[in-house]
Amino acid sequence: MVHFGVLGPLAVEGPPGHWVALRGERQRTLLAVLLLNAGRPVPADVLVEALWPDGPPKSATSNLHTYLSRLRERIDGLRVEHGPLGYRLQAGPAELDLLGFRAAVAEGRQAADPVAAAGHYRRALALWRGPVLAGLHVPRLDADVARLESERLAVFEDCVDAELSAGRHGELTGELQAMITEHPLRERLAAQLMIALHRAGQQGSALEVYRRLRTTLIEELGVEPGAEARRVHAAVLRGEDPVPRLPPSVWPVCQLPPDIGDFTGRDAELAELTGVLGAGTGVPVAVLAGEPGAGKSTLAVRAAHRLRARFPDGQLYVPLAGREIGEVLADLLRALGVPGPAVPDDVRARAAVFRGRLTDRRVLVVLDDAVDPEHVRTLLPGTPGCAVLVTSRRRLSGLAGAHRLALGPLSGADAAELLNRLAGARVAREGADAERIITACARLPLALRIAGSRLAIRPHLRLGELADRLEDEVRRLDELTVSDLAVRSSIALSYEGLRPPAQRAFRLLGRCRLADLPAWAVTTLVDDPDEAVEELVEASLLEARGADGTGEGRYRMHDLVRLYAAELDDPVPSEGLRTVLAATLALADAAAARLPRTVPMPSPAHEPPAQPLPRALVERLLARPDAWFAAERANLVLLIGTLAPRDALLLLDRLGVYLYLHGQYADMRAAYESVLAADPPLATVAEATLTLLRHARGEYEEAAVRYRACAKELEAHGDRRTHAWVSANLAHCLIGLGRAEEALRTAAHARELFTEDGSAGLGWVWAAESAALLRLGRIADARAVDRKALAAARSSGDARMIGEALHGYAWSSLLTGDDLGAAAAIAESVELLRGTGVRSALAKSLRTSGAISAATGARTEATAAFEEARELARELDERPRELSCTRALAASWIGEGRAAQAIPVLRACLDEFREMGGRAATGLTWLVLHRAYLATGDPAEVEAAAEAEEWLDPRDASAAALRRALVALTEPG
Repeated sequence: MVHFGVLGPLAVEGPPGHWVALRGERQRTLLAVLLLNAGRPVPADVLVEALWPDGPPKSATSNLHTYLSRLRERIDGLRVEHGPLGYRLQAGPAELDLLGFRAAVAEGRQAADPVAAAGHYRRALALWRGPVLAGLHVPRLDADVARLESERLAVFEDCVDAELSAGRHGELTGELQAMITEHPLRERLAAQLMIALHRAGQQGSALEVYRRLRTTLIEELGVEPGAEARRVHAAVLRGEDPVPRLPPSVWPVCQLPPDIGDFTGRDAELAELTGVLGAGTGVPVAVLAGEPGAGKSTLAVRAAHRLRARFPDGQLYVPLAGREIGEVLADLLRALGVPGPAVPDDVRARAAVFRGRLTDRRVLVVLDDAVDPEHVRTLLPGTPGCAVLVTSRRRLSGLAGAHRLALGPLSGADAAELLNRLAGARVAREGADAERIITACARLPLALRIAGSRLAIRPHLRLGELADRLEDEVRRLDELTVSDLAVRSSIALSYEGLRPPAQRAFRLLGRCRLADLPAWAVTTLVDDPDEAVEELVEASLLEARGADGTGEGRYRMHDLVRLYAAELDDPVPSEGLRTVLAATLALADAAAARLPRTVPMPSPAHEPPAQPLPRALVERLLARPDAWFAAERANLVLLIGTLAPRDALLLLDRLGVYLYLHGQYADMRAAYESVLAADPPLATVAEATLTLLRHARGEYEEAAVRYRACAKELEAHGDRRTHAWVSANLAHCLIGLGRAEEALRTAAHARELFTEDGSAGLGWVWAAESAALLRLGRIADARAVDRKALAAARSSGDARMIGEALHGYAWSSLLTGDDLGAAAAIAESVELLRGTGVRSALAKSLRTSGAISAATGARTEATAAFEEARELARELDERPRELSCTRALAASWIGEGRAAQAIPVLRACLDEFREMGGRAATGLTWLVLHRAYLATGDPAEVEAAAEAEEWLDPRDASAAALRRALVALTEPG
């Protein structure tokens, strides 16, 4: 059975996995119109208008019949009927995704259960693969496409309503935020997001959604939000749930904390606990008792995880320390799906409901840090199948029938193994001192963990020094915080438990607007960091993350912790924050200067900032500037948002040197978008850089429009230097669009704008001029430009500039018939560029090396070069280059007898090249498709040949050379 898809790119699937490729745009257009009107007659004049929007030919009716006949021949099982009202395509929900979508939506609207309805809606929405008929623009269908997109959005909103009614707000927040970003005027989406955020406990965020909605509506439409949005807003203000919801299905439920990876020893105790609790008779109760720091909770969690398979309905974890039993029961009932209003007021009634919820279930209940046996009895399940594991510092002798396990210190061997896991191999090397530490810690796991963590935090700390401190009984409790509650308490309690130096360090580190802190920053911020930082890490208020790529240790304060720290007042001002900021900016400037600048935009003029750090430290940090940027990238992005626009753009430029070099365009785009709100010309520079990223992704038409707008603004502000670079970039973009004459004029204008310090820019201009001249068939003129560019590059001595200039020289050499010279020049280019780390330029030269090798008969070398170039382009997200290499490799498959395998790949390339607007790229892809169709005997080769001739400019010498290379690859090897 044939299957059609219109909810995304037009797709026709015959047997499963076999996609039917249609020959031309008019066949695709005709099928699209019929599919969007499946089951309804479409008048012939509507079809004619869709096929020939600029006016039909005299033979339109005859041609329409021909296209329909070809569609029937091409698509086995296509049912198109002709009646007095027009042409009607017959299809069912299983054959057309649009009908399947509507059928699933209808089922969702008929379902009485919100959970079932949401399932139907999700199934419907999953049929969408992208925008309707993506890649195929039919003006006659614009209104239909818009209606379908609105229909999809309405179904999504219906789905959200159902899921909110079912209590599934937790999974919806991110999805709703993304949708409202796309549709900021959609009041229903805003109301749904407010509900989801409110239920998630984010009342402030919910109110902010309403504020943004109201502002947007007033500014853009001059109206207030409607009744529904106002109703939800009012409910949020009152703290009420605006939408009733069903109790969620909770089974199975697992509340266990994660099991720790470095758990050590306790094999006998584990076996005893799992044996008792997994016996399967009655309601076994095991009490795990012991002194503080013995690892009771850790062992209980390990045992509970081991027993999960025996308790498939779930595992409840109940911290009891300092809590009222009524509060505990209320939390448990809510976790088991009892709505808030249904929770009884009386404690005994709550216990009865709790036991009722566990009836005939197989659930393990873990009660942590119990104090009162009566509390445990209140929480015991009433029917067999469940089990209870209790931890307590007491024996709980009043708990009848419980199996008790007293947990003492670790054995000597297990204690040594735990310390070794925490502190590393030096424990074995310094065995005597390690034994002293173990003895001072009384072989208690918590004390050993603290000692081992301190050794891990300070690798230079000798075990003997720590042992001396621990053996001092006056200092021992200061060195070891033996308390089960320390790491599990709230941030505020943890902070209040810190000593004053650590409290001050906590406040200072929290004020530093960095994602994570290098060790030098910690030292700069905190006067005496060793003791304070050790204490913060031990209290889980600061995380030690090991060394980064520069060898510098790093620390991270989690976001919520950092926010809490930033709120605290510090009575003593510190110069450390300003020093860290100045040092970071200076390091970014110096690191960027040590990397090759590949981004084709000028660096803002500025004085190098002063560096407050010692020179030796700076040299160590920047020995590998790539590694420094990789370690500090997140920090630099955060800092950009705190700086004034000019300083932010300067830092962005430094970070952009690294990001562009490594093809990290998404991060670069997000960073530059953050400064678009600045005043011109700063915002114009940011927009020009963002346009460059569009250009790199192959969005040629849009990039050309934006380049022109930026150039106009830069000219108005008198910024000749940036204007020159933008004009040069525009010239390269126009070449991709096949507008060689305009590109040549634009490049000449850019050359006039460049001043004496624009030598690097002149190389970029010459490259555009050469490419444009070749497109116009002026090979000798292009050759002269390439000679001039190569001479200038060699005089500079810069390996990257020479390698890039050799690329252009190699290509014009091939076009002048100097095959040997071309091969030698491109080989030198590749060799030089490999040593620079400039992967984009290397990918470009490798691709040209492949073309030259193919044109000169070196088939194996050609495919190897294209493979390497494609991988580099893919890593750098340079889509046009990746596609051109893919096309060349597909051409080689034709020569290897795999033409059928090449055709779908080439069709995909063709679609993307056409979307980009690249005429030469599109024509050459049609050419290779023509060769593939010839090899398979497909009559579509006639159309492909005609399309290739239509798209290719006969003057284009570059295209002619690529034609020679690609055709050579399609020949039998």
